[in-house]
Amino acid sequence: MSKNTGRRAAAAIALTGAAALLLSGCFSGGGSGGASGDGDARIQVAFMQPPKANMNPFSDDAFKLSRWSTGETLVQLNDDIEIDPMLATEWEQVDDVTWTFTLRDDVTFHDGTPFNAEAVKNTLDQAMASTTPPRAMAGVALTTEATGEYEVTITTDVPDPLLPNRLASPQLSILSAAAYKDDGTITPIGTGTGPFVLTDVNGSTTATLDRFDDYWGEPAKIAGIDASFVPDGTARAGSLRSGETDVAETIPVSQIDLLDADTAHEVLQTRTTYLALNSESGPFADPAVRAAARAAIDPSGIVDSVYEGHADPAVGLLGPAIPWAEDLRGDVESATAPGTVAGVEITLATYTDRAELPEIAVQLEKQLEDAGFVVTQDVREYANMETELLSGGFDAVVFSRNTLLDTGDPLSFFAQDFTCEGGNNVSRLCDPAVDALVAEGQTLPLGEDRQKATLAAEEAILQLDAAIPLVHDRVVQGEAGTFADVKRDPLERRLITELTAPVQ
Repeated sequence: MSKNTGRRAAAAIALTGAAALLLSGCFSGGGSGGASGDGDARIQVAFMQPPKANMNPFSDDAFKLSRWSTGETLVQLNDDIEIDPMLATEWEQVDDVTWTFTLRDDVTFHDGTPFNAEAVKNTLDQAMASTTPPRAMAGVALTTEATGEYEVTITTDVPDPLLPNRLASPQLSILSAAAYKDDGTITPIGTGTGPFVLTDVNGSTTATLDRFDDYWGEPAKIAGIDASFVPDGTARAGSLRSGETDVAETIPVSQIDLLDADTAHEVLQTRTTYLALNSESGPFADPAVRAAARAAIDPSGIVDSVYEGHADPAVGLLGPAIPWAEDLRGDVESATAPGTVAGVEITLATYTDRAELPEIAVQLEKQLEDAGFVVTQDVREYANMETELLSGGFDAVVFSRNTLLDTGDPLSFFAQDFTCEGGNNVSRLCDPAVDALVAEGQTLPLGEDRQKATLAAEEAILQLDAAIPLVHDRVVQGEAGTFADVKRDPLERRLITELTAPVQ
């Protein structure tokens, strides 16, 4: 039996110092939001992607809830990728499959209803019953019982040492009962617990959040957040230069030199861009054709030509922000010899939200055509192609993924992206050996044995050529210098917090 209070058990990763620090900005300069210089100020933020699922918290839209500090979870990942309290103050693992969580007794939902064990049970039950359950729960089923007004007992169907990490996913933000509608829709508008209350989402264009004065923690230092969704990277950078925006997500490399030096802030990420090959249907269902694509692709020039040095050459699916990966990784070769591909027609897809991806696709098209493939590109906004990406609608996809986004554990990333039941499996890989390696690794406690299992799974995936690693990304976050304590988060979970304040 183990019990955790205060700072909790270490998660699967310890990032290097540069990646682990969620740096705060404290700058001088012009901008729109900080003009009032007091608690009446509102911050203007340009986000890269609009909502993809009408703000359904069980989708990737949940990460907006955490970056806006409106949705909160039972526990949270801290700067060292360890588990800390949030809505739960302490927890205890009773046996291999049973955990109890003690809840805060001073929390009120944004709609005025009380936060308690029944509310937590409702959210977790809704997640388990969802037709699209949160990715963080892949491979694990749980049941929840309110064993006290402020105590919940969670039982998993299999031993799961990663349960606290899963519960830290923004996709398991605890919402009030009013969030869950009779027609199956879910809305976080006015139903969260964070320092900012979401008051409006205007389709794919804007969202509005106001300070929640009854917040259980330290009240927010600003009056609210005005979010705009700007998929075009050049437009995001332009809004920063013009003073319309205080903070802009993911500035394209092509725009960095157009910003003042103290405006562009590079954040080492646990993000990898790779070429996902559809191993289920089409030409790449043939392992020899996948091997031919891998042999044709040389990603070495992408870092210099596309990223202008603001990235690292890929050494696997897990990059340098996960320091133990390189130490445990061996050489990986294709399990199949390359086949003949002269005249083989393929569709190569990617999305415009990350400005570098279409440029990568251009380079890959040439390399693949030099090997004999006939390539047709399909490039759109992510929101307009997600369903096709996840259902195998393309032969190959230039895809960018934060490998620690869901749980802070890269083995969970493999489970989501490369197993038969994975909910984010763009490669459409379904291999019994890979599934077995991932499943076995997920039973291991956090530590060196789990790390070795993770690298064994990576090797098996790469041998099948389902994914061809290209680059390990660094993200450039734009800040006008009008607000301090804007988070620069390698895990892309936090951005504007209760501490964010105008520069005086």
